[in-house]
Amino acid sequence: MGSPGPATITLVAAGSVLGVRRSLPYLIGLIVGSTVVLVAVATGITAALLARPALASILILISAAYMLWLAYHIATAPVPSKLTVGTKAFSLVGGAVLGVANPKAWVAIAAVFSSVPLADTATADAAAKLVALTAMIILITTTWLVAGKAIAPLMRDVGRARIINVALAVVLVSATALAVLH
Repeated sequence: MGSPGPATITLVAAGSVLGVRRSLPYLIGLIVGSTVVLVAVATGITAALLARPALASILILISAAYMLWLAYHIATAPVPSKLTVGTKAFSLVGGAVLGVANPKAWVAIAAVFSSVPLADTATADAAAKLVALTAMIILITTTWLVAGKAIAPLMRDVGRARIINVALAVVLVSATALAVLH
């Protein structure tokens, strides 16, 4: 859940450019979107959707297209010296959409639900995993946002900031490709 991927990369980008406070709506959106994925996997909705190969392919293509769009916007984001008071922050809705469209989240959460049981009954196991993963999602996403804020001093140099933005975009595309090909 905490390895570099679409959610974590965008949180670093948001934290480094906009700071923690201006990125809180985006963080909350990511938490909500990731929790939607968590519930979808836990309740079997994911299995039902993926049982239809055509629908699964369409969902993967939509997710991949969204990740490419997001990577483009990270790579071309204004660097701190070009930010103004009106620079648009990442939104709550954008975070929620990414949380749901993030193929890495689906793969990681499905892996947890198919792994070693935490309880004797299926319901108790699902509940325990829901609670544990929700807590992890909150902790991990918040940590990545704060880490982004921590690298903000590196972003003061325009050339270095552009390199960091492009590197984050490349990592985002790479992590998405790995999740889709998995």
